[in-house]
Amino acid sequence: MADGLDRIDPVVQGCYQRFHPVDWKQLDWSTKSSRHFLEEAAGAGVGNQGLSVPIRGPSGQFALFTVNHRCTDFEWEKFSQNSVKDLLLVSHYVNQKALELERGTDVVPGQALSPREIDALTMLALGLSRARAAERLSISEHTLRVYIEGARFKLGALNTTHAVARALVKGLLVV
Repeated sequence: MADGLDRIDPVVQGCYQRFHPVDWKQLDWSTKSSRHFLEEAAGAGVGNQGLSVPIRGPSGQFALFTVNHRCTDFEWEKFSQNSVKDLLLVSHYVNQKALELERGTDVVPGQALSPREIDALTMLALGLSRARAAERLSISEHTLRVYIEGARFKLGALNTTHAVARALVKGLLVV
C-alpha cells in the first residue's frame, strides 16, 4: 500500500503470516499505532468484529476477503462458527472473478473431472474430513489425495478449498 497502512494494520500483518481465516480478536491490537488505526476504521464504519481470509494467487498475488460487523462477541462467535465454510468458498470465488476481470477473461475452460474426482470433492464439500471421505468412498486416504490433486490441477485451483469452490461454481458437484 502506498500509504504504508499495511505495515500497521494488524489484519494485513496477521493474514500475511497465515493461510487460514483470521478472526480479528486473535490479532495483537496492543500497539499505539494499531489502536489508533482501529479507532479511525471504526469512525469510517468498520465494525468491531471481523474475519479475514488470506488469498494467494497463482502469480504471487495476495488478497484479503473480509467481513465485519458491529456486534457482541457472542453474536460474532455464533456467526463465524456457522459461516466460515461458506465465507471460504465465497472468498475464493470473488478472488477468481477479480482475477478474470483483471485479465479480461471469463471462465477458463478446463479438463473434465473424472467421476472419482467429483466424488472426492463432493465428500469434502459436504464437510467430511479426508479420513471420513476416504472411508465413505472405500478407498485409502492416499488414493483420495490423488483424486483431489488431479481435480485441483484440472480446475486450476490453488488448494483443496479452492478446487471445491470452483467445482461448485461450475455446477460439477451436487451437495
